[in-house]
Amino acid sequence: MSSISPPPGREADHAAIERLSRSFRAVLLRYFDKRGVRKMDLEDAAQEVFTRLSRREGFSDVGGLQEYLFETASNVAIDYHRHWSSLRRAGAHDEYDDDIHALPDFSPEQIYAGKEDLKAFHRALLELPERTRNIFVLFRLERMQKPEIARRLGLSLSAVEKNVVRATDHLCNRMGRVR
Repeated sequence: MSSISPPPGREADHAAIERLSRSFRAVLLRYFDKRGVRKMDLEDAAQEVFTRLSRREGFSDVGGLQEYLFETASNVAIDYHRHWSSLRRAGAHDEYDDDIHALPDFSPEQIYAGKEDLKAFHRALLELPERTRNIFVLFRLERMQKPEIARRLGLSLSAVEKNVVRATDHLCNRMGRVR
């Protein structure tokens, strides 16, 4: 983040964005990398997230700042791909065919059930000890290899594997799924 002074009355918003930037910039870079943003554009995409957040007055009062951060990141990724796809030669591609390309429609009930499952998963994830949760997120969501996790966290490979199993068992049990 730059060291530009926030407008009067926006100090709390600026401080909240600074904290998110320090905590999540590296995660956002990996997020964009995994979503096909070119390596040379990763920093720009992350900066765009924080720029968009800084435009929202009362940002510091928003509940679920992390969720809001990643919702914004998702929108930035979508906008990035729209921008680059518009620069490519559209005539060199087949046209969209609903019979071939359409995704299935989801009923409002299915969407609601999916959102509830996601909330339950998030709650179950937060029940885990911090180290176990971090290892699980790095392995399952960030797709980091177990030896790399062990090296980064200063743990044995065995400890990482045990924490992944412990987290997976806990989450499966809480979600009512058999492993």
